[in-house]
Amino acid sequence: MNTTVLLAADGAPAAGARGFDRARALIESCEARLTRFSDASELTQLNRSAGKWFRASDELFEVVKLANDFVDETDGLFDPTILNALENIGYDKSMDEIRARGVTRAARPLRRAAFDFGAVELNPETRSIRLVHGTRLDLGGIAKGWIAERAARELAQACDVGAVSAGGDMFMFGLPAGETVWRVALEDPRDPARTLAVLRVPPGAVATSSITKRRWQQGDATRHHLIDPRTGLPAETDWLSVTVIAPHAAEAEVFAKTLLIAGSRAAARIAARQSDLAFIAVNGDGQLWGGQNAKEFIDVGIAYA
Repeated sequence: MNTTVLLAADGAPAAGARGFDRARALIESCEARLTRFSDASELTQLNRSAGKWFRASDELFEVVKLANDFVDETDGLFDPTILNALENIGYDKSMDEIRARGVTRAARPLRRAAFDFGAVELNPETRSIRLVHGTRLDLGGIAKGWIAERAARELAQACDVGAVSAGGDMFMFGLPAGETVWRVALEDPRDPARTLAVLRVPPGAVATSSITKRRWQQGDATRHHLIDPRTGLPAETDWLSVTVIAPHAAEAEVFAKTLLIAGSRAAARIAARQSDLAFIAVNGDGQLWGGQNAKEFIDVGIAYA
């Protein structure tokens, strides 16, 4: 997933070791299945099958269905059909390769349209997916969180307390000894070594999306990976990062990206529909913004969107 995955748990050593092994195996299996950076992955096979019904694994079908569901809930700001746009701005290989070798293509005109719900057809009875011709999926905006939660639930079968963090997309179960909450550092997107605040969150998910980390040069333009589906180009937003607290990690990851794209003008309206979600944004000056329920999780100064 081009990121560091951290697994942590408290429990009997032997059971914990078995839990870690199962969680690692699940992460490796799901990453291999859902990545777009391998010709052998199931997602790549699905993208190549556009126009035909594709019999999917349970894992791929579940993530694609979740992604489709979130499109409507986010006013289309989350869109899994952005792969062509990502490749057009140079994100056609992993970030490790881009950092080592740079991008391999120049941008070309790319017309974007609103998400077409008919572009992705799902048949739950046969667990099959059909993409219309020209449609290709990228699950990078949802799969990390989904995998982190699946791995944490695997670990929870062996330990009472633990957490899995996939590049900052976290799922936590149980509570650390003597604690009534989990304490999660809110990183300064301008300086990763600096903590802006410490969040106090219950078991569940926390995810952060930022426009400051996955960046590269394409000709004279500085690009980042967060595509605005309305333009097919990197989002122009007045925030540097958004952190979302939610019951599930896929939901937290999706809305962290969605609210970052939406920015201060529209984020509060979109987030208000999700009663179980709270968000905290960081602007270019390091000021914190959030929905009204954000004050439950943070005790430093915050402006409310």
